[in-house]
Amino acid sequence: MKAYIQLIRPKDWAKNLFLFVPLFFAGMFFETTKLLELFVGFICFSLVASSIYIMNDYRDIEDDRKHPVKKNRPLASGAVNKTTAVIIAVVFLLIGFTTAWFLRDKFMFILGIYFLMNVGYSFGLKNIPILDIFIISVGFVLRVKSGSVISLIPLSEWLIIMVFLLALFLAFAKRRDDVLLKLSSGDDMRKAVKGYNLEFINTALSLICAVIIVAYLMYTKSPDVEERLKTYRLYYTCIFVLAGIFRYLQLVFVQQNSQSPTKILYKDRFIQVTILLWILSFYFIIYAKDVQIFK
Repeated sequence: MKAYIQLIRPKDWAKNLFLFVPLFFAGMFFETTKLLELFVGFICFSLVASSIYIMNDYRDIEDDRKHPVKKNRPLASGAVNKTTAVIIAVVFLLIGFTTAWFLRDKFMFILGIYFLMNVGYSFGLKNIPILDIFIISVGFVLRVKSGSVISLIPLSEWLIIMVFLLALFLAFAKRRDDVLLKLSSGDDMRKAVKGYNLEFINTALSLICAVIIVAYLMYTKSPDVEERLKTYRLYYTCIFVLAGIFRYLQLVFVQQNSQSPTKILYKDRFIQVTILLWILSFYFIIYAKDVQIFK
């Protein structure tokens, strides 16, 4: 059972929490109906994502066996039969797309784009430097767009830009880890690594980091956002965004720990506390407008 759980990667479902972003930022997080619909959408997205993980692992069995960590994945290690894995992927796809159709037909369309994009990624696009990380980043934008479609909440352009830039930042950080593995082992863990080196990735990370901070500041002071949320104090939350980004940079450059962002999220207490404080600050600013201190 443990091998099958590892196969579908429920830990990576945390990425699909981005579906809830539009609802939270709109100040409507406690509307039960919308929350329930988004939860169903979260399950649909997670099932389709798991089918893609299985497909990707199936395609990468030989490459994964060369990787110091990925060699322990269920398909690469032989813990799960290939035929069984394919059946699970097909069942997940059918359930995910059928449920998405009944939830919102437009959501199923976006989910379809996400699936086709990742099929292309699995069948070769991931071997094209730059394009590989852009596909990953667009996937996060599609998650946020799905949340907007399901909850019927319009998205701020600044929010879309921030999500894309943040995903791009994390994708570059992960590629940095691949480059370090190549330097230490001499083997290319993925073909796209040939198009990257430390100097290029370090420059890209620094550039994207600066743009993320500016974009977030622009978002918090956007007249449209201030008018919609009835507050000008969102810029208070910038301190936690800065702390989180600098902590991640510290892990990447100082501690040379640029592994999967999801793993870092589960393990690093500093980032966990920073995210919690950021969420709490947003909660009090958006949802506690009647408290005297926020008037």
